[in-house]
Amino acid sequence: MRPSQAPFPATRLRRLRATPALRALVQETTLSPADFIWPVFVRDGEGQVEPIASMPGVNRLSVDKVVEAARDAHGLGIPAICLFPYTDPALKTADCAEAWNPENLSNRATRAIKDAVPDIAIMTDVALDPYNIDGHDGFVEDGAVVNDRTVEALVRQTLSQARAGADIIGPSDMMDGRIGAMRAGLEGEGFHDVTILSYAAKYASAFYGPFRDAVGASGALKGDKKTYQMNPGNSDEAMRLIERDLSEGADMIMVKPGMPYLDICRRARDMFGAPTFAYQVSGEYAMITGAAERGWIDGEKTMMESLQGFKRAGCDGVLTYFAPAAARLLNG
Repeated sequence: MRPSQAPFPATRLRRLRATPALRALVQETTLSPADFIWPVFVRDGEGQVEPIASMPGVNRLSVDKVVEAARDAHGLGIPAICLFPYTDPALKTADCAEAWNPENLSNRATRAIKDAVPDIAIMTDVALDPYNIDGHDGFVEDGAVVNDRTVEALVRQTLSQARAGADIIGPSDMMDGRIGAMRAGLEGEGFHDVTILSYAAKYASAFYGPFRDAVGASGALKGDKKTYQMNPGNSDEAMRLIERDLSEGADMIMVKPGMPYLDICRRARDMFGAPTFAYQVSGEYAMITGAAERGWIDGEKTMMESLQGFKRAGCDGVLTYFAPAAARLLNG
């Protein structure tokens, strides 16, 4: 039970807000660059920096430029970078074989970053949508996304990424049973220290549109992802999914999207106490950036307020496209 406090005027809560020094002393939630994972988009070529129209300030980068980005991130104190490939449409097939090709974009970028910036953690995305001619996270048979055959492919993709040097595997597919299968595969090949940050509560959200532009999946997607991503109206189901993924061997869990689901972040942190992350997704980034470009909001202040909200809701960290900009502000 919360202890009672003296009535006004003995208690004046504004006393602790009176000066910047007092406000700093009693601030409950703080941010640092160490709270961020920076998602970046990789494309083919060399020396390429290709702007993404629906995500102002975000670019697709060739491998050499991704290495430069990783070096910059490490210098800013950002501990991890997350890779998403923009796959040549000619390499997208029904069997998704490019997903576990040792020489695919994600694996080449992982090796290049590890060679140049060995101390930064590399997170990779496990799902078939960047490689699938149908644009779905799993195999499509007779118009339906099938689960068990997809999980077998995701294990192959996971092992390919681990062999390339990935530190954190990020399964974003939302298939049933994939965490246990991935963990067994990693253990079987001796990758005992590769961690799994599970997209445990990933909602079928309208906030993903700019991301699908960024990875070239918008035109390929047939139908929607509601049979495997979560119903936005559900909260208890998210707890069941998180509990299952932790029981199968996930080391950390993620809620995606972030800002519309801060209640899920708080419930997950309070219920399980496991390292909890949120993904501030492309639509969230685009709304803040677009409004700031039009002068409707203060972009920097809104960015920092939004990131602090994740920490206040119980998150240990945030995947955010704002990571470099926020880190520069925090570093002064």
